[in-house]
Amino acid sequence: MIDPITFTLWRGRLGFLFLAALLIFFALLPLDRDAGRWPGPDILLCLVLAWMMRRPDFLPLSLLAITLLMADILLMRPPGLMAALIVIAAEVIRARSVLMRELSFPMELALVAGLMLAILLAYKFVLAITLLPQVGLGAALIQWIWSVIAYPGVVLVTSFVLGLRKPSLGEFDAYGRRF
Repeated sequence: MIDPITFTLWRGRLGFLFLAALLIFFALLPLDRDAGRWPGPDILLCLVLAWMMRRPDFLPLSLLAITLLMADILLMRPPGLMAALIVIAAEVIRARSVLMRELSFPMELALVAGLMLAILLAYKFVLAITLLPQVGLGAALIQWIWSVIAYPGVVLVTSFVLGLRKPSLGEFDAYGRRF
């Protein structure tokens, strides 16, 4: 018989992998990609940050890094750059997970928006230093705005559809440690 805590832990990890694979799959589909259209939100980034805000124990560093590296490779971005930036932002959230439990949603949204902007600026800076081609700052800022707007929807889906919630004060993780 499987321990219920271990089952919940692996269900969360497999659920994240499934959703990430689904988002990457839909990003790879050639659906109405006309030139001159506005960029859409980065739903995978929103999913990672929402998941880390809710249950950081469900996303170990290795799972997150491998998933994001595969996304970089499949979406033809510089391999490891966006993955590293998102992992750094996720680890910032993980390091402050005890404080994140007490945040109201507007403060959480402001923190996530700031992290998304830091990821965007660091990505643009590294691409500029290495002289790699990149989209204009205006298009990148539009994608950032759409990602910030999409974050509450991602939180609603992860909270109410998937049942992912912030741990309560007396809850223990899979290793017997208090959250």
